[in-house]
Amino acid sequence: MRKSPKYSPEVMERAVRMVFDAKDQYASQWAAIESISAKIGCTAETLRKWVRQGERDSGVRPGANTAEQQRIKELEREVLELRKTNEILKLASAYFAQAAASTATTGSERLHRRAPRSPGGRADLHRAAGRPVGVPAPCCPSARAGAAVGACPA
Repeated sequence: MRKSPKYSPEVMERAVRMVFDAKDQYASQWAAIESISAKIGCTAETLRKWVRQGERDSGVRPGANTAEQQRIKELEREVLELRKTNEILKLASAYFAQAAASTATTGSERLHRRAPRSPGGRADLHRAAGRPVGVPAPCCPSARAGAAVGACPA
């Protein structure tokens, strides 16, 4: 489909003024639009749209004027951009929350794991007295009293 040529704002304003001025010379507004569009070199439908927008801009016809339409387009563009940004932030937040949850158990266990229990401080020294280092403590009181090895009932 062939794209129609762009008309300058001055040509559009002049054509709309011509239609408003020639309104009394023709039987209807559509007849004036058809006549003037042929002189300008645009289609009658294009000129009709320009006239309707000119009527809205002047307050004759209800609806959004050109400045309001421009502002609406800018706001819609901004809303679309903000929605895209919001979606990106939601996805990033979910990604980082998932990454934090997966490293919370493994990472903190590594950081907070206790070392294997070895003989503690001074409190454990009295139990180890008289035994060489690395020899386990006897399991029952009779073995501690000096009974023969293997005499432990456990």
